[in-house]
Amino acid sequence: MAHTWEPGTTGLLRLPSGRLVRGRGLRKPFPEGQRPAFALYLLGRRPPEVEWEYRWVRWPDFRLPADRGAAAVAFGEAWERCASERVEVACEGGNGRTGTALACIAVLDGVPASEAVAYVREHYSPRAVETLWQRRYVRRFGAV
Repeated sequence: MAHTWEPGTTGLLRLPSGRLVRGRGLRKPFPEGQRPAFALYLLGRRPPEVEWEYRWVRWPDFRLPADRGAAAVAFGEAWERCASERVEVACEGGNGRTGTALACIAVLDGVPASEAVAYVREHYSPRAVETLWQRRYVRRFGAV
């Protein structure tokens, strides 16, 4: 686990398995400390280039991913990689899309889909997963 996040890192979500993933808002200043090895960017437009590897999921603000199959693959990659790498998940504000993706990653980690939003709100941010359809997406993600 030497290549994962240091405990106490801002925006860190500890999954039930012990895996760590950082959520953040891209509008906020970049946090001090470690850089991600891999990032999952959830934006309506292509993100700016960064010095680490990333995947872009086209996902307009307050909506759902444009390609749900591609999003599920990206969530799976983030979950796999956060076992041994510093992974961050980010959208503009760090709440709605980021929280929704973190909840789906929590489902992959074994959190029941019906409890994943509450889990992310308790362990990441009380403002995570902003809309009704985002909550519904997480519940249905567990059924896929």
